[in-house]
Amino acid sequence: MKLARAIHFDESDQRVYASPARTGEWCISGGFEFSNWGEAELVGKARQAFANGWLGLETGGRVTFVAVTVLEPSELEELTDLLARHFVTWYGAPSPEAARPVAEEELRQMQALCDDHEPNTLLTVARELTEAGVRESYRYISPRGAELDMVAVHGSLDE
Repeated sequence: MKLARAIHFDESDQRVYASPARTGEWCISGGFEFSNWGEAELVGKARQAFANGWLGLETGGRVTFVAVTVLEPSELEELTDLLARHFVTWYGAPSPEAARPVAEEELRQMQALCDDHEPNTLLTVARELTEAGVRESYRYISPRGAELDMVAVHGSLDE
């Protein structure tokens, strides 16, 4: 079972998102946040979150890159509870119990996105508003294995 964690290569997310995700936190697409948005809401840092931001499950912040990582079943239960509480706090769900099926589905969708990829595969998301609503597309950047020549030390230990 796999999911994705926030990863940063530089400090740019600290500048482009109003609330950046923390490095290493579990993430999902989080496109549901934008389901009722229109062009008027797509300004400044909110536009960047809409266009390219994954949702961090602990902070509710956004991040540009996530990396596929192995997820333990016990972690999935904790993340489901965390996301259900997020729906209550931020989106007005009546209770964590009522929000749990939606949280489970969001996590299932992210797992499906990650399951066909090796650990450390990087993912990006791109969103656009269409007449039918928000459309998401994903880009996968496979981890590259280093050639043995690049890391091996040649020679003899006897010298």
